[in-house]
Amino acid sequence: MNHNLRALLLLLLLSGNALAEDVLHLYNWNNYISAETVARFEQQCACRVEQDYYSDNEEMLAKLAAGASGYDIIVPTGNAMESLIRQNALRPLDKSRLPRLKNINPAYLDTAFDPGNKYSVPYAYTLTLIGYNAEKMRELGLPTDTWAVIFEPKYLEKVKGRITVLDSQRELMAAALKYLGYSANDTIEAHWKQARDLIIRAKPYWAAFNASSYIKELTVGNIWLVHGYSNDIFQANLDAKKAGRKFTIAASVPKEGAVLSLDSMVLHKNGPQPGLALQFIDFMLDGKNSAELTNLIGSGNPNLDAMRYIKPEIAQDPAIFPDPQHRAHLEMLRDLDRNQRRILSRIWTEIKLR
Repeated sequence: MNHNLRALLLLLLLSGNALAEDVLHLYNWNNYISAETVARFEQQCACRVEQDYYSDNEEMLAKLAAGASGYDIIVPTGNAMESLIRQNALRPLDKSRLPRLKNINPAYLDTAFDPGNKYSVPYAYTLTLIGYNAEKMRELGLPTDTWAVIFEPKYLEKVKGRITVLDSQRELMAAALKYLGYSANDTIEAHWKQARDLIIRAKPYWAAFNASSYIKELTVGNIWLVHGYSNDIFQANLDAKKAGRKFTIAASVPKEGAVLSLDSMVLHKNGPQPGLALQFIDFMLDGKNSAELTNLIGSGNPNLDAMRYIKPEIAQDPAIFPDPQHRAHLEMLRDLDRNQRRILSRIWTEIKLR
């Protein structure tokens, strides 16, 4: 083999290795990191970030259970993380490689899902709350600070066919349980049945169970009231503004309390690049990088250093950064055991069939 050819082969081999080594595989929620942030990290680490997306925790868990592998970082919500920890699917964090972990607000550390944060670093959070067309609700004289507006016929008759609720058994049951004065994590079957009856009574007034297109429905004015996620409602209002609509989409945390979903970065134990993954986590712990996500999609932010980079109108929005009084009534959903899941599935079927 001549000298030039050998040199070329060696070069190809080396560059091939470099490429194979320096790809970070991120399995994340759709639209949950800005392209600018990714580009900056790629430049800093001289690597490439490849992303796969999921739209809910169940989908992500099912894909992993079916054998999907090669992901370095996943961004599950607390109860899904609990499941991954139980399955022994995660790699413990080497915190000596995460100097910026000190930026995280202690209120979001040491959760019931991962005591001592052995596996997880908080990334962002959303609240499940009430979103509404502010002008319509004012015109109809409806309250917007209580789950009653979603569940009580005396209010519902004024907005019949203009309401959607999330197509999620845990989220809808949690709203009903909170309204009834119970914990979102209550698992007493008699309480679940009360929640079921409350939902079935309200159901004829609702237009749909909808977890995806409700943003668009709010934006165009077809729907006036939703049980939805804070960042989706933020998006709907931005879209309505952009389209020059004559109404505002607002959000409020019901006084009875609501669900807070904390998403965290974790290392999958089969990820080929744990070192690069830790580098990425520490990069995302930088206040400026973390703030970009909140400014982009209106997600809540557990990073104290990020607050100075967040647009003031977002930082002051109580539906994204609730005050201490509302924060006291927020709960994170816990994982259910197999038996509880079976009971809940049966109740959900009853709800859907009625």
